This record gives sequence, C-alpha cells and structure tokens, in this order.
Amino acid sequence: MLRFHAAHGLVSALALTVALAANPAFAQSAADLPAAPTGLGQVDSAPVADVPAYVDTGVTNQRGDACVATLETNAGVRLLSGFLKVWTPRTPFVDADVEAEAKDGCAAVAKSDWEGLPGSATDGTVVDAALHAANIDYVIAATAARTDAQAVDAYLDDRRGKNASMVDGLGPLTPAWRSGAWQFTTITGVPADATAVKYDDHGNNVGVGSMVDDQPANEDLGLAVDLLNLVGVDASTEPTKRYFKYARPWRWSMDVAVVPTLEAAKSSTPVKDGGFPSGHTAEAWRNGLTMAYLVPERYQEMLTRAYQLGDDRILAGMHSPMDVIGGRMLGTAAVVYNFNMESNAAIKADAFAQAQSWLMRQTGASSSEELLAMAHAAPVSEDRFADHAANADYVAARADYGIVAADAAADAPVVVPKGAEVLLETRLPYLSAEQRRVVLKTTAFPAGNPVMDDAEGYGRLNYFGAADGYGAFDGDVVVTMDAALGGFNAADSWRNDIAGAGLLTKDGSGSLTLSGDNAYAGGTLVNAGTLVAASPTALGTGDVYVAGGTLVVDNAALAIGGALSLTKGAMLALDGAASLTVAGDVAVDGATLAITTETAQPGPLTVLSGAKLTGSFASVTVNGQPADVAFEGQDVIVTTKG
Repeated sequence: MLRFHAAHGLVSALALTVALAANPAFAQSAADLPAAPTGLGQVDSAPVADVPAYVDTGVTNQRGDACVATLETNAGVRLLSGFLKVWTPRTPFVDADVEAEAKDGCAAVAKSDWEGLPGSATDGTVVDAALHAANIDYVIAATAARTDAQAVDAYLDDRRGKNASMVDGLGPLTPAWRSGAWQFTTITGVPADATAVKYDDHGNNVGVGSMVDDQPANEDLGLAVDLLNLVGVDASTEPTKRYFKYARPWRWSMDVAVVPTLEAAKSSTPVKDGGFPSGHTAEAWRNGLTMAYLVPERYQEMLTRAYQLGDDRILAGMHSPMDVIGGRMLGTAAVVYNFNMESNAAIKADAFAQAQSWLMRQTGASSSEELLAMAHAAPVSEDRFADHAANADYVAARADYGIVAADAAADAPVVVPKGAEVLLETRLPYLSAEQRRVVLKTTAFPAGNPVMDDAEGYGRLNYFGAADGYGAFDGDVVVTMDAALGGFNAADSWRNDIAGAGLLTKDGSGSLTLSGDNAYAGGTLVNAGTLVAASPTALGTGDVYVAGGTLVVDNAALAIGGALSLTKGAMLALDGAASLTVAGDVAVDGATLAITTETAQPGPLTVLSGAKLTGSFASVTVNGQPADVAFEGQDVIVTTKG
C-alpha cells in the first residue's frame, strides 16, 4: 500500500506531478473564504513560584553537612519537606564536644537518638498513619508478588553501577554508547553464592571522561561522560536521609521479602542507612535525564529505564514508593541545577554534539532522522523499551504509586520549577523556553501525593509526557519548525490528548504530526510546512484554515468540528483509505488535492464531505497522476482518468 507521509518526502514528489492549470470542471462556485481563526488572542505562561528555587540554592545540599541539615539550611530537605505530612523525624541532640571527638561525628551523635523501632531502625513519629501504612503495604504486596526475573533485575540494579544499568535504555544504540564511553562492569549476572556474599561492582560506572590526571583521555564520548559526572555535583542524598531518619521497609515490617541474593547487602547500621529518599533512584534519574538530553532519540525510553530502576528498589524490598519518589525528585532537581549553571553551558552543548556525532558514525546514520529510525529499529524481543504505549502505562502506574492523601485536591494548580525547561532543549528544540515551561505545566502529574506536592513543582514534573508535546492549549500556540536544522526540528510527533480553548498555528518548513484524541477548540491554522493529522480527532473541534503548506490526513477518518478552508498555494494530501468529514462549510480557493491509494486505478473516491462546498481545486492527483473531481451535494468525489 502506498501511503502518504510528509516525513517520507512524498509531498515534494506529488507536488511536482500536479497539473499546473486549473480545470473549470472542478468549480462548484466562487469560494467564500471565511477569516482565519484567531483563537484566544493570548499565549499561556508558567510563572515561577515565589519560593526559594532549587536551581539557585542547590549548592546548600552538601554531603558534609548531613548531620546539621535543616529545612532552613538545605535545599534537598526543603524540596522533600512534603514528607513531613507523613512522618516527623526527631531532631537529634547535637553535643558539640562529642561530635568533635567522634571519627564520624554525625553518625556518633545520631546513634543515641535512633531508638524508634526494634533494632534502632528509625527515630520520629508517624503523622499520617494511613499514608505510612500504604507506603509500607505497597512494598509487602510487591515483594510477595515478585517474579524470578524481577528478582534478578532488582539484584543487578542494586549491585551494579547505576549507569551500567541505565545504559540499556538506549536500546539498539547501547553497544555504541558503551564502546564510546569505555564503560565496563564486573556485575554481569547473579553469582551462585550471592545469598551469602556481598558483591560490589569494580567497573567504572559511567566510563572514562575526556581528561584523566589532567591529560587528554577519551575522545569518543569523554565529554558525555564528563557531563554525567558533573550532574552529581551537590546532589547527595545523605543530608536528606540523615534529616528524615525514616527506615527502610524491611525494618518496618518482617512481611517485606527482601530479594534473597541481597540479604548480604543489608546494612547493620541503620543510622547510616536511611530509606527516604532512595539514593539509587536519585542517581538513576541523574543518569537518565542526562542521557535523554544527549540522545533525545531515546528520550522517553531513558526515562522509562529510570522509573524501572526506582521500581526495582521497591521490588528488592530495599525502598518504599515514597523513598523512590523522593529520589526521583532530588535527582531531577540536581540535573536542573547543574544544567542551568552558566559555567556548564559549554560542556552541555559540546557533550550533546559529541554524543550525536559518535552515535551517527558508529551506526552509519547519515542524518539525525536516520539515527532516530535506527534508535527504534529493534523489536520488543530485543529492546524491552520499544513499545511506547507500554512505556506510557508503566510510567503512569508509578508516578505516585496510587498513594494519595485523603484530603488531596487533584486539580491543584500546577507550578513549574525555575529552570526545569532546560531538560527539554534537545527534545523540543523548536519551542521557546517559555513554551517548554507551558508544556511541562500542561503535562504535569495530578496532585495528591504529599511528597510530590512540593511548593516549587518538582514532584509533578512529567518529562515522559512532555516529550509528547502539549497536554492543553490554554493559550494560542505557534509552532515554528526549521527542517534545515534536522532532527526534531524537521519532523516531530505529539501523541498527547490536547485539550484547551487555544489556537494552534503551524509555521516553518518542518513537519508536525498530531495523533492524540484532541479536543482543543481554538482552531488550527497551517501557514507553512506540513501538519499531519494521524487520528480521527487530531485537529480538535474548531475551524481548520490551510493558508500555505500542506495538511496531511494520514490514514485516519478525520473529523473537523468546524469549517475547512483551503487557499491558493496550499495542499490537502489524503491517503486513499482516509476520509475527511467536515461539520462546517468547506471553501477551496485554488488549493491542490493529492491522493495516494494502494491501487493504480481506484474507483470513485469520496474523499471529503462538508455542510456546504464552494470553490475549486487548482489540481487533483491520484498517485501522482491527474484525476477528475466532482462536487456532488455535500461530497467531493475523485475519479482517476482513463
């Protein structure tokens, strides 16, 4: 079957074959073109909350200050302070003389205070018994239902270097990355005696950077490795662990079934082994977000891998859902903090360029579009993150783990952290910084989980959803894409279900595909490039006005809720299996109609229906050959010649 898609280059081919002279037989009556839709006349915004920003205060999250971190002095503690609605830690009594004399002053002072559960597991008070119980009960149920395969994954993600685990989120690009990073791990499976022996990874985790001992080293992906190391600056989870003093789930309940092969890895010193937040998860998110930035072709897959590593901490019995959520938030904040530093701008840009260049050379890709195709070339049997829908479902189930406060307001206003838009720079490069902030606002997770409802907005950030474009047009949106820049500037797809009252305007030479169940009401204006409607409701409920460029109906029974206007110089491209139903009037003023079908000589095709039809097409082609068109009642019918 011959299918039409702008990204495949068929628009140009069809355009070259159309008849240049208008055929009077096409005429119904003079076109009565309405005015183009104007939308709301304003754009949406995502203002920064009037609270201390982590991007400005992250430097206060110092590992060495773990024994004295407070809400007032530590950005990490402040970020995760929503946990205080569940649990209040007892502030340790700090004896300055004892602390000065102790080899590990912080631990020595705190040991005397951690006298909560049997075995000195924690120290504090449960504030919300229902939320605390839900947190631990989730782990009990998850570890009871754990499969053997999940136990293996949980062991590997516990004992292996975090980046050595995370890298398989790159799917078909994984071997090239490992080679370029000079990365290796000594944890390649589960040893037979792991139930009795604790094994540590003696590999190099992220790999080898660009400089070693101040000498040039890795010229392949050394800068990328440097960036992965850089996001660990001021990113420790120790201050928050020591502040909250919340036990690991296996210390709370004997019904938590720790993976047997990790029994040897359990700590015997609870004061140094707090559960909230999860350090493994925080590191996974630092790695996942950084690699998603460097390889946006696998953006959502890398984030799914980060969610999975966090989930493996629960399946291992080592952490609770809130531990994992806290780790996700702190890891994300650390990347935003480091990526926004002016001193890191050059390494960030250079690392991205190096990663793209290396992967293209190693895969033989001649363009970023070809690299994107190669990044998704493997089936699910070879790439466990290949199924986008499965990934989306996996992420949605683990956003808040179903743990929501009884008095939560799910519709609470969304705020977006200062600087958070930086992590979408390479995935949505054609949007402005403010537009990326609005994307984050309109794709945020629901409110209700106490940890996630932080004042700055980190808990509800949904970068997986943001990679699929806007969730709502609550203002008018102009998308300008430059195909000459390649990659996502040339072609991108928005898969979210878009609501709102705003207008979408497509400008620039690139191609944008909409495939969600969209309900935006402000209308659609195509000025240039290509807009692909890949679902029946892709264009929302408003008027559609094609003033230039191409509107593609890609194998879908497209319904337009308002009027359709096609002006001179514009093209409407239809797959022969598609139909286009317009609730309002259809006005055509010399536009081109191009149809593709799976057969060379199809019978009459009813390609378009509307309330009232006026005007004429300049030319009509089927599979690139001139065709006849007739307006019959409310239908436009096309027949091949000969």
